[in-house]
Amino acid sequence: MISGSARLTHAIRDLRVKWDETRMFWSDQVAADFEKNHIEPLASQCESTARGMSELGEILGRVKRDCSDREEY
Repeated sequence: MISGSARLTHAIRDLRVKWDETRMFWSDQVAADFEKNHIEPLASQCESTARGMSELGEILGRVKRDCSDREEY
């Protein structure tokens, strides 16, 4: 889970960098609408997903440890 979360976080950072570069050349209302309707929601959803993946990874790690501890009995 953690590597997937890290890859997603890295990808959204790359997207933002490329978008910022694009905005230097594309600065009309269509670009603003595209950012508002596509880039911003995607970035927000990716950040939420990455947080969820990290939390799920932690939970799965605890479950694995708990199950391993029980096998010792």
